[in-house]
Parts: sequence; structure tokens; C-alpha cells
Amino acid sequence: MVPHAENAENAENAANATRSRAESEVVDLVSSLIRFDTSNTGELATTKGERECAEWVARKLEEVGYETEYVESGQPGRGNVFARLRGADPSRGALMIHGHLDVVPAEPSDWSVHPFSGAVADGYVWGRGAIDMKDMVGMTLALARQFKAEGTVPPRDLVFAFLADEEAGGTWGSQWLVKNRPDLFEGITEAVGEVGGFSLTVPRPDGSDARLYLVETAEKGLGWMRLTAKARAGHGSFLHEDNAVTILAEAVARLGRHTFPLVVPDSVAEFLGAVSNETGLDFDPSAPDIDTTLEKLGTISRIIGATLRDTANPTMLDAGYKANVIPQTATAVVDCRVLPGRQAEFEKEVDRLIGPDVTREWITKLDSYETTFDGHLVDAMNAAILAHDPDGRTVPYMLSGGTDAKAFATLGIRCFGFAPLQLPPELDFTALFHGVDERVPVDALQFGTRVLEHFLLHS
Repeated sequence: MVPHAENAENAENAANATRSRAESEVVDLVSSLIRFDTSNTGELATTKGERECAEWVARKLEEVGYETEYVESGQPGRGNVFARLRGADPSRGALMIHGHLDVVPAEPSDWSVHPFSGAVADGYVWGRGAIDMKDMVGMTLALARQFKAEGTVPPRDLVFAFLADEEAGGTWGSQWLVKNRPDLFEGITEAVGEVGGFSLTVPRPDGSDARLYLVETAEKGLGWMRLTAKARAGHGSFLHEDNAVTILAEAVARLGRHTFPLVVPDSVAEFLGAVSNETGLDFDPSAPDIDTTLEKLGTISRIIGATLRDTANPTMLDAGYKANVIPQTATAVVDCRVLPGRQAEFEKEVDRLIGPDVTREWITKLDSYETTFDGHLVDAMNAAILAHDPDGRTVPYMLSGGTDAKAFATLGIRCFGFAPLQLPPELDFTALFHGVDERVPVDALQFGTRVLEHFLLHS
């Protein structure tokens, strides 16, 4: 063995000796989770893999002594797993740590590695779900196993929930569970899940960098809307002024090009205030150039910009069955994301834009959610970050998408997004969600495991 290789191996062995059990196995767990192809197509017939993955998670928990409950949420194969670790104070409400096992589909030919390989290379774990959200699932599973194996008693009961169907709105996952198995959530008062706790590096006026850790305290409402135009069918060669395709296309174009009014929810105002404080830049949401100013934050501006307005993005079109037949019906699907308190005004504006000849219906409609950035749990998050990154700072933000928190909030559970990761400043993190070559840094997983451990033991 050459000297420098021997030194590297010794350094790695020394590092392994100081790592906790959870930190040592989290990378392998995340890689193993990714190797389960749990692609959720949104259709019951073609979605796969959730049962096998859930059963594997249950076995990993049972290996260290947990009693688990496996539940299929309304349809065969839609597997969910629950396990509870008793805490020191049974009078306190339980904390739920939840993660979904399903992922969006991936086309292997587009990727540098196979999307379900779970490859560990170049300092990353690669594959579909690496950051959405098998990273958090792996960290949660690693810590649950460590706590049970080592006899750790947390301050309060911890409920570990591994769920199906989040990527299709939770109809056959969290939404079904909340409606049909509310007993699973008995005694739970707070919950943490995905898309929060990750770092955002911003420049300070003195040239140094500040690391902000974004805690999700709010989500826009999620609604998938079907638009339908009906008119007279006819031959494609005739003069035909009453054409369903034309009526629908014009309505879709008006809606797709429309800019909804600027609104600043409390969580967004707090985030912009914190960033202004750190950077010295003026992120005044009422300024006419706010969109340009937000671009100075880098790729996170995609999310933040989308939390200043409602959005309605056409995503699907369907009409006709033959080239020379004018169809009687044309339909479109629009992905709508609505700010808290804006639902009635949003629908009124949509109706004005699509006009009287187009009807609309909700395929899926999930309410917005917002909580305040305060209290013991927020203090515990901040303390956990500072314990492992003394220069860090937690700040609230609103997610432009949605998570299973929408379902749990209907039970009165206070929900946050806190899946901690310290990310390289150059990594385009937001582009990895549902993107090609999705990956998570190994160092970020190990950092996140340490932070999450501190948080759970002080929550």
C-alpha cells in the first residue's frame, strides 16, 4: 500500500470510529431505499414498489426491537409503516417524523447513472428520491434504529411514519389514513417532514457568507383543475366557428399567461426580512423589480418567487380522436397553487379568465397551510443547527409545493418541514427535485443525521 493511500485509510477509520451508529449507516440505508423502484405514476394500475419498500422498512425497525404496524391505505400495495418510541414524559404530546416512500418516475436514458441504482460516487448518493425524500427517510430510519438499539429514551413519544402516495397528493396515503385511521395519529401534536432544514448560502456585505437554514412553516394550497369546453362536432373540412378545441385553447392561453396579484404572507415576509438583514440587499416585496432582486438569491428564487403570487400552470391537453373530425369536447388540466387566504379570490379570477364557455372542476384540492415560527419546537430546531453549525441561522419560509403536512394539519397537528442538510453553495438544489441526476451529498446526509439526532433528543 502506498503511504498516502494508507494515511487516507487511517483517517477514514478514525472518522468511522467517532461516528454514531446512525451516522455510520445512513448512506447505506439511503442507497438501499433508492434501489426500490417506488415510482408513482398517479395511476393505481401502474404505481409500484411501495409495499416492498414499506415491508423492508418494517423489517429494519423490527430488527432492533420495534413493534411496527403495516397499513395499506385503501388500495392493495399502498404500503405505510408506523412505529412508536416511548418517551420520558407520556403527558406531553407526541412528535411525528414522517416521510414518503414513493417517488416520481424517472427515464433511465436521461441519467448519468441508473435512477434506481442508489450509486455512491463522487461524494454523492445518486438516484430518484435522493432528495425527495429518501434522504430524510434514511436519516429517520437510521436514528430510529439507533435509539432503539441503544435504549435511548427521548423527552417525548416519537412516532415514525413511512408513507405512500405523497407524489399524487396523498389520496391513497396520508389523506386516506387521516380519514380512515385517525387512531394512528392519536396523541400527536406536532410533526416534521420534508423540504425544510436545508442550507442556503448568501453573501454578506463584508464579503463573507451566511448560511441560512430554511424551515418550512407554510405551504401553498394545491389544486389540480380540469377545464372542459363542449361544442358542436363536425367535419374538419367545413367552416366551423363553434370549435371546442379553439374555445379551450384560448381559455388555457389566457390563464397560462396571466400574472396573479402580488401577496406577501407572514412567512414570506419573515424570510425576506431575514435575508435582507444578512445580505444588506433590499428585498421589499412591493418594489417593482422584486423578481429581479430575488434572482440574487440564486436558484432558491424559483421557490420564493412562486410564494408571492398564486399560480395556474396548464400541464395537460386532450381533444379529438381523428385528424378530420372536429371533436365535441376538449379538456385541459391546470396545476394551481394558491396562497393562504386567497382561495375565493383565486377562483373568481380563474372564472373571469376562462370565460362562460369553459367549465372547471377540481380533480384534487388540498388547502394551504401556515403556522408561526415560534415555540419550543422551533427553538429545538435552531439549537440543533447551532450545535453543528455555529454560524448557521434558521429562518422560516413558505413552500410553493405541497407535502403530507396538508393532511396532518386537518387533525390539528402543527407541522414543519425540517429535513436538515448542509449543502455546497454551488449545488443547484431546487433543480434536483423531480430532476435528472437527482443526488444528495454524503457529507450532507451525515450532517443532517447529527442535527436531527440533537433535535429529536431535545424536542
